[in-house]
Amino acid sequence: MSLEENKAIVRRLTQEFNKRNLGVLDELMASNYVDHTNQLRDRENVKQFYTMAFKDFPDLYKTIEDVIAGGDKVWVRFKNTATDPTGKKIELASVNIFRIVNGKVVEGWGGVIQKMSVPKVTGELYKKLL
Repeated sequence: MSLEENKAIVRRLTQEFNKRNLGVLDELMASNYVDHTNQLRDRENVKQFYTMAFKDFPDLYKTIEDVIAGGDKVWVRFKNTATDPTGKKIELASVNIFRIVNGKVVEGWGGVIQKMSVPKVTGELYKKLL
């Protein structure tokens, strides 16, 4: 796949994530996907993880700020916004790296690079992520 095709896959994943359409993972993510950051293995565990994330942060939204591709990897800088369970607004910058093989994301890495506006919050997912 071309670098532009790989970037398009990540853009589509992000768009569908923002619509809460986790079904698209069946199309664009390998069944044996590995999330190195959250120590998740396989696509179904990723779906469960994000179902929990959407419960804790129902308005979680990712905005792509930068996308760079090279080889089989795509680097993305995101602005993440959400409202925590106490009603406070959160804004985080993060970088994620996706490895794509034959049109499917097979591995991912990432993390918060800047806590722009993060109040003390509750929520099991938030505690795990930060």
